[in-house]
Amino acid sequence: MDILIKPLVTEKMTQHAERFNRYGFKVNRKATKPQIKKAIESLYSVTVANVNTLVHGGKVKSRFTKGGVITGKTNAYKKAIVTLEKGQSIDFYSNI
Repeated sequence: MDILIKPLVTEKMTQHAERFNRYGFKVNRKATKPQIKKAIESLYSVTVANVNTLVHGGKVKSRFTKGGVITGKTNAYKKAIVTLEKGQSIDFYSNI
């Protein structure tokens, strides 16, 4: 579980899952595509066709306070978009 951090369950990723059979995961920054593929196949018992990764850089945010403007940055993370073989799916809500 040190490779996969959490699944990305958003409106956009739900649409990708329905249309293209693609699922999104937040993964460890040092994880490679073969490691991600192996982790998903073993955890969810599915066959992975393709893995695409991207590093999402942190956003610079600022807020105004009495003491002046405070600027900071949100965390950067690595995202994996996993395409499954035809006819397979992952149900994130089965054990809720």
